Amino acid sequence: MRSIWKGAISFGLVTIPVKLYSATEQKDVSFHQVHRDDGGRIRYKRVCTVDGEEVPYSDIAKGYELASGEMVVLTDEDFEGLPLTTSRRIDVLQFAPAEQIDPIYFAKSYYLEPDAQGAKPYVLLRNALESSGQVAVVKVALRQRESLATLRVRDGVFVLETMLWPDEIRKPDFAFLDEDIEVRPQELKMAESLITTMESDFDASEYHDAYREALQQVIEAKVAGQEVIPPREEEEARPAVDLMAALRASVEAAKREREAGAPAKAKKAAGKSKDEEKAPAKRKARKSA
Repeated sequence: MRSIWKGAISFGLVTIPVKLYSATEQKDVSFHQVHRDDGGRIRYKRVCTVDGEEVPYSDIAKGYELASGEMVVLTDEDFEGLPLTTSRRIDVLQFAPAEQIDPIYFAKSYYLEPDAQGAKPYVLLRNALESSGQVAVVKVALRQRESLATLRVRDGVFVLETMLWPDEIRKPDFAFLDEDIEVRPQELKMAESLITTMESDFDASEYHDAYREALQQVIEAKVAGQEVIPPREEEEARPAVDLMAALRASVEAAKREREAGAPAKAKKAAGKSKDEEKAPAKRKARKSA
């Protein structure tokens, strides 16, 4: 694994330097959008909707759209004054029982590894936290976003789990919650009996992604059946032996391409003119609307 962030756990007057790693990874089969006929990759351009021009990344800013449709453009200077800490600290705010924190708040999990000089205080806090049976509630800034998070211990390592803010949790607002739905005692007893029958200790290794496995088999079958489009080998550009001859050939090729496209353009323009003659009223009406 490769660390994606370096900082320190701030616990009272104790500072524990740590490195942060993603604790999870998606195992989805990834695809590219390609041209069906030749397998060529589909590329996208950043195009301005106002002038239709392609925009270089250096000219792209962040914009906030108002309800009126107007756009507020923010610059780097606008973000510099915001109260987002850059101290790279994981500040311990409090300790609380894990069962008091609803799992719906959890967003993403990370592992924390101590730097060499921080190993002893790391282990000290880890052991103390583990024996307390509680989790540490902390605040941390990652990727230009400040988050609440918890610190807990898993397999001898601190796990930092970032959390959503309370106003980011949607309230369930469904009609059936206001309905008076009666459940008979015998129905409830039977449902409880079913739960008891299916009760067992949870072992994540017993489950697997059947869809992903089946999809991988389809891909492997395609490969075995040679239904694969090989990557196109581009000819290596070589310097022209005779520059003038190369230029002359390029001019002639360009002329042939232009002449071949001229009849099609003329035919398209003629057809467009006929359509314009047939429907002048419709165009006028559209313009006035």
